[in-house]
Amino acid sequence: MPGIVELVIIFAISWWLVFLPVLGIGTQSQEESGSIIDGTEAGAPTEHMLPKKVKWATIGAAIITVLAAIIISVAR
Repeated sequence: MPGIVELVIIFAISWWLVFLPVLGIGTQSQEESGSIIDGTEAGAPTEHMLPKKVKWATIGAAIITVLAAIIISVAR
């Protein structure tokens, strides 16, 4: 079984690897929705849904970390 430091490192790296692609999922720009707020960029999202995306990234990273721990413990 990998140590706690290894698991934290695997989780942190996998969290970012899941979070960055998830950022673009489901976002709609102000231009696409037709409601551009004065003083903002037309490509800015109307609703970022960040808490939901953080939750999904955390779940995905936890799954990846468990799979990595299993693979590491079998390989040792």
